[in-house]
Amino acid sequence: MTPSPSPGSADLDFTLDRSSPVPLYYQLAQQLESAIEHGSLPPGSLLGNEIDLANRLGLSRPTVRQGIQSLVDKGLLVRRRGIGTQVVHSQVKRPLELSSLYDDLETAGQNPSTRVLRNEIQPASAEVAAALGISEGAEVNVVERLRLTHGQPMAQLRNHVPAGLLDLDTGRLESTGLYRMMRSAGVTLHSANQSIGAREATAEEAELLEEPEGAALLTMRRTAYDDTGRAVEYGSHVYRASRYTFQFQLLVRG
Repeated sequence: MTPSPSPGSADLDFTLDRSSPVPLYYQLAQQLESAIEHGSLPPGSLLGNEIDLANRLGLSRPTVRQGIQSLVDKGLLVRRRGIGTQVVHSQVKRPLELSSLYDDLETAGQNPSTRVLRNEIQPASAEVAAALGISEGAEVNVVERLRLTHGQPMAQLRNHVPAGLLDLDTGRLESTGLYRMMRSAGVTLHSANQSIGAREATAEEAELLEEPEGAALLTMRRTAYDDTGRAVEYGSHVYRASRYTFQFQLLVRG
């Protein structure tokens, strides 16, 4: 039976296969990372000190230290003097497919929330007009949002949607995802063109995303199309590289 955790520490219930060729420290690190990613160990959770963890899990202290260190190196855990090991945040791993960030985070147990920074009608710039296939100066809805997970900033999202396509109510934008709102309005998303890049955070972005100025950001631009081939959304987003990755599946062409 696993010993009881010390007061204030997370209740860890991991299964380690001592007959497996996979090292115990790596099994521990994998299960801790999975618990963090799926919200079982939310940010702020205390794991206790290494001696406490070793006793609770029936492992040697060096094994626990090695497993913990691998997650400290990934930025998922931090050691605090007098407190023990604490969960900082999880890194979101998002597959490259036509999906909503809100839906992906919700499915992954990341407890997403949204703060709408801007929701207004503006004339389309040349860049936006070209992406949406409309005339420059035509009216578009501009929606800018801050997406959070477990209360921590994850991404700044800026979307341009042709005016009149759907009702972009600010209250609904703060409680659900844009693509979910499109589907509810009868818009059938079919395909998208997307590009991914990286750059340094501006002072304004750094303050909003709680990163140092000049921190690495992932960028994503996407034009989404419905089943008739009409462009229905042009997005320009930035993500904290410390908390977010894109995943690719690569196939050998025969």
